[in-house]
Amino acid sequence: MATALAVERLLSLAVAVTSEQRMEPVLGKIVEGLASQPGVALSRIWLLPSVHVPSSWQPQPDSPEETGHLRLAASAGTPVNSPGEDWSFLHGHFARYPLNVGKVGQVAADRQPILIKDFAPEVNWIVRPEWAQREGIRSFAGYPLVFLGNLLGAIGVFSRRPLEDQEFTWLGLFANHAACAIANARAFEEVERLQRQLKHENDYLQERVEQGFEFGEIVGKSEALAEVLRQVRVVAPTDSAVLIGGESGTGKELAARAIHDLSPRRERAMITVNCASIPRELFESEFFGHVKGAFTGALRDRIGRFQLADKGTLFLDEVGEIPLELQSKLLRVLQEGTFERVGEDRVRRVDVRIVAATNRNLEDEVEVGRFRRDLYFRLGVFPIDMPPLRDRREDIRVLAERFARAASIRLRTPHAPVSDADVELLSSYPWPGNIRELQNVIERAVIISQGGALRVDLALGPRGMKSRSAAARGSVLSREELQRRERENILKAMEQCKGKIYGPDGAAAMLGMKPTTLTSRIKKMKLERPRSA
Repeated sequence: MATALAVERLLSLAVAVTSEQRMEPVLGKIVEGLASQPGVALSRIWLLPSVHVPSSWQPQPDSPEETGHLRLAASAGTPVNSPGEDWSFLHGHFARYPLNVGKVGQVAADRQPILIKDFAPEVNWIVRPEWAQREGIRSFAGYPLVFLGNLLGAIGVFSRRPLEDQEFTWLGLFANHAACAIANARAFEEVERLQRQLKHENDYLQERVEQGFEFGEIVGKSEALAEVLRQVRVVAPTDSAVLIGGESGTGKELAARAIHDLSPRRERAMITVNCASIPRELFESEFFGHVKGAFTGALRDRIGRFQLADKGTLFLDEVGEIPLELQSKLLRVLQEGTFERVGEDRVRRVDVRIVAATNRNLEDEVEVGRFRRDLYFRLGVFPIDMPPLRDRREDIRVLAERFARAASIRLRTPHAPVSDADVELLSSYPWPGNIRELQNVIERAVIISQGGALRVDLALGPRGMKSRSAAARGSVLSREELQRRERENILKAMEQCKGKIYGPDGAAAMLGMKPTTLTSRIKKMKLERPRSA
């Protein structure tokens, strides 16, 4: 009579298994090869979740991974008297084994093999004695899968013929080969994963280089900027979420980049998502990715920004623009570190540090129901406010010189220095567009100058008419005077518009600023809005 586990067959199987470099083919060949041995009814492999989770098995959202449990990773067998049963199914009663529970859990926990040479169906350790009796199961052999001292899982064989000691020894030798093959496959897949991650990061960084980074480095010596940098240095070494507020054009992304560069995550990329530029229907795909065919136009799998930022920093610019119906999914990722791609049931885990930015007053957005309160508190663990350029006028010279030099290099024109008169003129302008507007004005001045003296006056145009007049008279307004005039101007606009802010006939349109910016300034200045008629 042929033995259930013939040494020649096991050696041939070991050679076939070690030639594979991917996890699922390795696992499949092991269990299918053992199940094809004479007399073997069923062969199974259980693995620790940290080793491998095959794509055919996905945890449920309410069933988090636990390192103290084995998961059924592969199964193969030939039912004889159990019509309709699929012995390759991985989601059944034995899909999850706690360590030290049952013979399989005991094999893994003790790292000791177990052989049941011959047993009767009524033996109490059999969970399904009726199954064993129906299928004529006589023996069980279990071996731990250990590689270089690390426990990977356990392998089990159910035989319709009694197993002998010699066969048990041969199975142990094969289990060692199987553990090595599983570890190698895991290593190959990890290398592939890291290569894909690196490629995605390189593609992303190349895209960012082609787009250009705004403003260059943070520069300035004002006390307002120094306070921001002090806060950056304090929070950067932590993993806390940071919410950067401030008007458009104040350099919020530069502050986020400084936080990342000073953090322990600086070896990985900082991934940026401009929430204001994403179509509503594509938010979920942009954040979490999608699988091929998930929706019209999904022609291939796509990795999302959260997965791309794994072990790094994700910068959510204009976070107040995220639709309310998607904010709950963002909150789940922040709370649990899990998400699913669009069109996929698999739960993925990420380790991401969130830095968000907004030019909106999110407290007001919460009050009117446009932003979730719990998400606001989750994002705003450490708030930082970027000061507007009008509050850091002593930085205008160094910023203007930096922009003029960069524009001259880019446009291939002789460098025109920034004069004291230019600085005086620039300092008298209120800069509603902040640093971004200053950068544009300086580049326009370099173009107009055509290699001669910098023409800041022409670059400012009608917007700077009052500033030119003040500069020509040699008068320079103090910060207090500028604030007083701005306050009076806003009050006058609000009075003429009868308290209306939004719309083409609102105060924001009259003042040439965003309604959210005007609302923020009204709150900051503690102004009373006139009642609408």
